[in-house]
Amino acid sequence: MVNWRQTLERTRRSTFGRIASLLGDSDLSPEFWDSLEEALIQADVGIETTQEIMADLKAFARQNGLTRSTEVRQILRERLVALLEHPGTPPFPPPPAVHFVVGVNGSGKTTSAAKLAHYWARGGRSVLLGGADTFRDAAGPQLALWASRVGVPAHISEQGSDPGAAVYEAVQAALAEGVEVLVVDTSGRMHTRHNLMAELQKLVRVAGKVVPGAPHQVFLVLDATTGQNGLEQARAFAATAGVTALILAKLDHSARGGIALAARRLLGVPIAFVGTGEAPEDLAPFDADEFVDALLS
Repeated sequence: MVNWRQTLERTRRSTFGRIASLLGDSDLSPEFWDSLEEALIQADVGIETTQEIMADLKAFARQNGLTRSTEVRQILRERLVALLEHPGTPPFPPPPAVHFVVGVNGSGKTTSAAKLAHYWARGGRSVLLGGADTFRDAAGPQLALWASRVGVPAHISEQGSDPGAAVYEAVQAALAEGVEVLVVDTSGRMHTRHNLMAELQKLVRVAGKVVPGAPHQVFLVLDATTGQNGLEQARAFAATAGVTALILAKLDHSARGGIALAARRLLGVPIAFVGTGEAPEDLAPFDADEFVDALLS
């Protein structure tokens, strides 16, 4: 079980710590509202999301005659949780469930793919790790090492081979071996490289030709430390690959946890998991209530 307070220690001590102190006990003055708005923006909540929250809080305070900052705290908590909540995890399709993991270079994509495999294997599902990163030096050996660490088999194509063929072979292997879940680690790619983003679309089509409806989930890995820069990445990947859920990586390294709110609002897809450390088990299902309570504690 994740210790949310410990995971969000850096965030709570810095940006959200200021928000918590503002909600101590003061008048709901223009200075208070300005300070709260500034603190939310500095926490990487994003300008549009912050403006939406502020308008909601001010309207509620006005309509209910609130005068003290302590009266705003619970309302802010409820609004933040509402922004982050989602209906729940969709049911697994008939095997093999094909899940893509996508993201930019250095976002923690391969590590997150291995942690996903570990998470489902630990839950009793049979899992295969598929390697579709055929460009990066040592990508195959890195994934093989992770597969060994988390105790699942891997299907890895040779470096320099066609990524589409790598996906095809991995999905075929999942079918042949009768596994329940295939986690495909795609090549890291910059969202500004249009040719590589077009290639990602091809990989999606290839998977669907082998298993109708695949990929069933496309997880976008966002590095929590990148802040607002990660939003343009998210927008591009969502448009190209049909992102269905987010993995917020390196959350324990970030001092600005507000990116979760901004990304959730921008894409409208759930935050499925958060990365909380370097070990294989350091991947936890996202919990909006626990997340917000840890930030505001």
